[in-house]
Amino acid sequence: MKKIYQLILLLLIGFPSIAQITRPQANPATPTFKVKGLDLDYFNPREYVIGGTTLSGTEFIDKDVIITLSKLIPGERVLLPGEATSNAIKTLWSQGLFDDIQIDITRIKEDTVYFDIAVIERPRLSTFEINGVSKSQKTEILEKLNERAGKTIINDNLYNTTTSTIKKYLLEKGFFFTSVDFKTKPDSNLENSVILQVFIKKGNKVKVHEINFTGNKDFSSAKLRKFLKKTKQQAFYKVFGSGKFSKEKYEEDKVKLIAKIHDKGYRDAVILKDTVYQYNDKSVGVKIDLYEGPKYYFGDITWSGNAKYETAFLERVLGIEKGEVFSEEKLEKKLRGSANGDDVSSIYLNDGYLTFNVDPVQTRINGDSVNLEMRIYEGPQYTNNRIIIKGNTITNDRVVRREIRTKPGEKFSKDLLIRTVRELGQLGNFDESKTNPVPKPNPADGTVDIEYTVEEKHSDQIELSGGFGGGRIIGTLGLTFNNFSLRNLFNIESYKPLPKGDGQKLSLRGQTNGKQYQSYSFSFSEPWLGGKKPISFGVSAFTSLQSNGGRNYYGEIKETDLGFQKIRLNGVTVSVGRRLNFPDNYFQLSHAINAQQYILKNYPGYLFNTGESFNFNLTQELTRDSRDSPIFPTGGSYFKFTIQATPPYSLLNNVNYAIASDKQRYKFTEYHKWKFDSQWFQRVAGKLVVMAQAQFGFLGTYNSAVGESAFERFKLGGDGMQGFDFLQGSEIIKMRGYANNAVIPLGSNPQIAQQSGSPIFSKYIVELRYPVIASQQATAFLVTFAEGGNTWNKFGDFNPFNIRRSAGVGAKIFLPIFGLLGIDYGFAFDKIPGVADNGKQAFTFSIAQQLGGL
Repeated sequence: MKKIYQLILLLLIGFPSIAQITRPQANPATPTFKVKGLDLDYFNPREYVIGGTTLSGTEFIDKDVIITLSKLIPGERVLLPGEATSNAIKTLWSQGLFDDIQIDITRIKEDTVYFDIAVIERPRLSTFEINGVSKSQKTEILEKLNERAGKTIINDNLYNTTTSTIKKYLLEKGFFFTSVDFKTKPDSNLENSVILQVFIKKGNKVKVHEINFTGNKDFSSAKLRKFLKKTKQQAFYKVFGSGKFSKEKYEEDKVKLIAKIHDKGYRDAVILKDTVYQYNDKSVGVKIDLYEGPKYYFGDITWSGNAKYETAFLERVLGIEKGEVFSEEKLEKKLRGSANGDDVSSIYLNDGYLTFNVDPVQTRINGDSVNLEMRIYEGPQYTNNRIIIKGNTITNDRVVRREIRTKPGEKFSKDLLIRTVRELGQLGNFDESKTNPVPKPNPADGTVDIEYTVEEKHSDQIELSGGFGGGRIIGTLGLTFNNFSLRNLFNIESYKPLPKGDGQKLSLRGQTNGKQYQSYSFSFSEPWLGGKKPISFGVSAFTSLQSNGGRNYYGEIKETDLGFQKIRLNGVTVSVGRRLNFPDNYFQLSHAINAQQYILKNYPGYLFNTGESFNFNLTQELTRDSRDSPIFPTGGSYFKFTIQATPPYSLLNNVNYAIASDKQRYKFTEYHKWKFDSQWFQRVAGKLVVMAQAQFGFLGTYNSAVGESAFERFKLGGDGMQGFDFLQGSEIIKMRGYANNAVIPLGSNPQIAQQSGSPIFSKYIVELRYPVIASQQATAFLVTFAEGGNTWNKFGDFNPFNIRRSAGVGAKIFLPIFGLLGIDYGFAFDKIPGVADNGKQAFTFSIAQQLGGL
């Protein structure tokens, strides 16, 4: 009987080595342990030394690794019969690499045993074959999966990871109930490889049907739902629905939900549990179980470690009173996160304390009050040492250095560091998003090296367009070089393809349709005249001609014919400007001298139609520009006030203008012109930015007997671009929703008013902007706008609230080579009698528009 029990025990211990191991595949093989021609005494196990182990049947797998995993390593001792062989089979089988495993004892020599592990490798994955999704989805899924192809064994792990990857991808697309099945087929091109066929059933995209909360006492469920910005509950009044459910965005929303509750004083609030469940085939429900906890308030706030500034001053900067609702977000903002730089940290960092730190420690919870101690480490006051510039492969060092506000020898300042980044962006030569200032403190001597890393971008622009107007084709070619170098004009080695790097601007533009219309202009500007002070210098010249000469539908019109009409305008401008430090260093003042010549022959639409007129004027312009970006501002403002005036000829000569001829009256144009433009930018939510703008212009006279100037008037309406009409004698003001020059004074002669313009205008815009592309190659944003404006003939008629209104949507894109391009759809609310189509025009296009104006 005793021997029978011993036999049963050996069967239970030793025979697992020959037991069948089941795996999740059809017709599984049976891993086995065999002894070739040898007898083992199962009643008397014996210890052997492993003399050697071989591996057969492998082609792609490292043999030494498999032998090591089996633990049947030469030199090791093993008890036979025993668990060593069964454990080896279990270990190798768990790797999921083989379809069959068999361990043989090839020979036993005295106390030494030799093994052979015979395996059949599982096939490898050659590629995926995706079914059940769109072409674009298939491409994106394969991008996520293909890194496994060619080196992955077909096993349960592959099935699980593939299923998980696909489900996660489709979950982000709003497919909550996805199922994935697999089949394999041999790949005839690769040995021991298969193609994994993936069959996807996406199901329906799901939305959130309901969001329910439990545990909330002081917050209503409706209020909590508003905190979930990207996970919205369906409602009948939401025209475009609640949007697809995104697991990733839902997880983000949960974090923000708790942050919002904390900000209301409930610092202990947590989500105890949340569930996303299937509501029906097209929607899910969300249930969130909250713990709000008590509401807390700021208690006593004390300060320690502050030597530079008194406690009373720091308390004023902090601006938090005892008894206010406790908010970690507000506390953090007032300590070091204010966008306006009025936080405690900025006070120190702007005074050289580069290593300053403040740690708000909650010292005591007294009932519902949280007492705080502000533990300050001021550290040493740092002085700027070396200023290092990297990445300016085109722009010269001196051009970059003159815009840097952090000067060697001065105290370190966070504000000046930020201002420098802005000024480098205003140059237009570098990618703003990649300008990276890195302070490198030297504690040993109390100095800091500041390294500015920039990346050049294409800043030159080209305008090449063609259009059709007046029965003829109009061509335009414009070139703008924004980083020109005049001093290297004769240095062939500096051409890239033109001499560049000095920050100067050169513009050339031509527009013509042949003989009837020609316009050519040239301008050059140097922002640092002499290279030592920010004194700008500019010179420009232009000539334009418009006539009805040449061949038309009625034959050829020559200049000697009675019906010939012509107007020519020639002009030159020289300007000088400088930066100001008062009232602050965002101001600039510029002066310009302008000389223009007008030559008219039988040309209608002006106060005189034949003769010559000269316009000599002085322009003074005061600007303040604190916008944080020249392309897509999200903060700051832009202000410009301009006065332009000619000498008061009529007050200095003895001409009786009551009986004077047109030749005498208009030989020297006289006027005084006042213009105002202001823009304000503010980020309101996320990436959404609001822009508000107001513009005003007034053209006045010195002598009522002379009357208003025939030129320099305002034309309101349309795209604001120089088109086919002769516009150089007037200033064009853009207004969407209305046709070019269509907004004329009430009661005016439409033909004359549209041709010559008006002496007074005002315009207002409110615009919401949302960026969709922000990169070095392009910046694009969508806009919705509401604007109003009008023109008047007399100041006595001026009423800033009597305006023509419009609203609409649009899109703009800035391409470095073309400038700002845009398309807008505007709806005009007011009719303009006497003008074609009541002055309305739905679509307006803008090409190479200036960034300073809109």
